[in-house]
Amino acid sequence: MESGLGGIVMLAATPIGNTDDASARLRRALETADVVAAEDTRRLRDLAGRLGIEVKGRVIAVHDHNEGERAADIVRVAAEGGTVLVVSDAGMPTVSDPGYRVVSEAVATDVPVTVLPGPSAVLTALALSGLPTDRFCFEGFAPRKAGERVRTFGALAAEPRTMVFFEAPHRLLDTLRAMSEAWGADRPGSVSRELTKTYEETRRGTLGELVAWAEESQPRGEIVVCIAGRPAEALGTDAAVSEALARIDAGERAKDAVADLASTTGLPRRELYDAVLRARQARAADEPPR
Repeated sequence: MESGLGGIVMLAATPIGNTDDASARLRRALETADVVAAEDTRRLRDLAGRLGIEVKGRVIAVHDHNEGERAADIVRVAAEGGTVLVVSDAGMPTVSDPGYRVVSEAVATDVPVTVLPGPSAVLTALALSGLPTDRFCFEGFAPRKAGERVRTFGALAAEPRTMVFFEAPHRLLDTLRAMSEAWGADRPGSVSRELTKTYEETRRGTLGELVAWAEESQPRGEIVVCIAGRPAEALGTDAAVSEALARIDAGERAKDAVADLASTTGLPRRELYDAVLRARQARAADEPPR
């Protein structure tokens, strides 16, 4: 379905850096939509200026803080025969960006929804990473607080798929360190920054190497991190104990974590459970008294 048919909500991907990546469909939709719901109206006007086009429809701001309140009104425009275009600052709406509530409202009220595909930081970084792409998962932004990062990465310790994360430059080093502690310094990964822009860069290596690089270079710009999933081969006892501890820290029961790891590694369950108990006792003994 194309812009101009009316009675539809359109999600449109916008350039993630290079304006030349704007599609012809995006240009037409920006010029003809009755309403353009933009994450940041100033950035939308700037994009239109760089594209040399005029946004003739009504422009409204729809962001994380007001989308819930405005979703019904936006969808009502389409229900009454209008064309609504939803755009975020960069990339595809709904992917760590506003748009999900609008789509949910449209689906709930049986209003047609379509997508104008285009640039995606997730897929671009994944393709550049050199890691397996046949199966992957997108995890959004890593938690800001250290304790939440530990729990999140512990819960992902057994994830076999390539994992993709967004991250802010000032938190990148802490995130890479936490990943290295949770999954091992030898886990392969990549860090991509400033995708499609003049200073685009992708750094590949183990988590240990990426930590050292981030410490030295202090990278800036918009960042996407890709990390390989857990290797399919069986883990050794030490690695299995480390993974069990990470999963327990994330809230999993010790018996459940050990049972799962024993079944996937072939290690004797009782032997692994005893090793985990010893490791927990040793860790508790090393902790300073409160």
